Amino acid sequence: MLRHLMYKIKSTGPISVAEYMKEVLTNPAKGYYVHHDMLGEKGDFITSPEISQIFGELLGIWFVSEWMTSGKSTAFQLVELGPGRGTLAGDILRVFSQLGSVLKTCDISIHLVEVSQKLSEIQALTLTEEKLPLERDAESLVYMKGVTKSGIPISWYRDLKDVPKGYSFYLAHEFFDALPVHKFQKTPQGWREVLVDIDPQVSDKLRFVLAPCATPAEAFIQHDERRDHVEVCPDAGIIIQELSERIALAGGAALIADYGHDGTKTDTFRGFCGHQLHDVLIAPGTADLTADVDFSYLRRMAQGKVASLGPVEQRTFLKNMGIDVRLKVLLDKADEPSLKQQLLRGYDMLMNPQKMGERFNFFALLPHQRLHDASQERNARQSKIPTSSVAGFDELVWQ
Repeated sequence: MLRHLMYKIKSTGPISVAEYMKEVLTNPAKGYYVHHDMLGEKGDFITSPEISQIFGELLGIWFVSEWMTSGKSTAFQLVELGPGRGTLAGDILRVFSQLGSVLKTCDISIHLVEVSQKLSEIQALTLTEEKLPLERDAESLVYMKGVTKSGIPISWYRDLKDVPKGYSFYLAHEFFDALPVHKFQKTPQGWREVLVDIDPQVSDKLRFVLAPCATPAEAFIQHDERRDHVEVCPDAGIIIQELSERIALAGGAALIADYGHDGTKTDTFRGFCGHQLHDVLIAPGTADLTADVDFSYLRRMAQGKVASLGPVEQRTFLKNMGIDVRLKVLLDKADEPSLKQQLLRGYDMLMNPQKMGERFNFFALLPHQRLHDASQERNARQSKIPTSSVAGFDELVWQ
């Protein structure tokens, strides 16, 4: 990977951080995501669904709650962007099965957007019924098709644009943080993009440099930007616009959960290897690269086509979704002390402010009508305590 990048830089000059990330993570020959199983204990990072089943169950309940509140349509698609090992989708599908009596009249299908062949195979092992062979067609927009263990049709795509439009619930958990960012530094001459170049002192080492003049991606910076260093992610903007158009047109909702901030942080670009921080420019292709999601930018990119909620901290969202009630049920059911320990450890990891509780945020896109209806409902009741309008973002009222 380093040789390939050096050759590229020697041919065309320094490259943007976005191009560097794209090559390092998704290059078909040597990209990190294309060839690593980077999740779990042995990988480079652990995600919430790998830590505790409760996480996925509560997200499943969120989707069912939204489906019920917005009129119990006769069909919906669950679309997950970057589904990892399929653990989260598996936990959500288990909730759908357990709530079979509620969903029995609803036609559900699963649509996974995944660029990595290796991960799509792992997802298929996690989610599909072994007895029914998968249909594969590398040339097709739907490159794999099957049936889940609970009998729901499931399809794989490389791009969100290829997923059928229609009433859908979209899920992006730790998806946006891996999209390539452009980095900018404020200088006396104005904004200058941070680029990756070869170190003139050490021939096989890379270094950051500033572009000598303005570059096209500068168009993404707000005119009234107060920070002196910003990261912008055009790919995230494109995906948010696509989601917003789909939700405005056909209904549904998108739930986004990720590391992030609301337009306050500056330099968040970092690497992870074996659960440790790793210099982003050393041994490219061996470590995961990520940048915190700027939720204020996502909100702006929705361009008012849909309503946005959040970001709210993960511990608030999960508490509002009833994680304490669910934990108690599971602890009462657990016979083994080791299982109890595992549940409590998982809960601590998800909720502790020092761990994932404050570092992770939830953000949602919903049709304007959905929030309009909720506020009318509140006014009609004239109650002093506004009842929950959207689960997770307000406290659930247990009935």
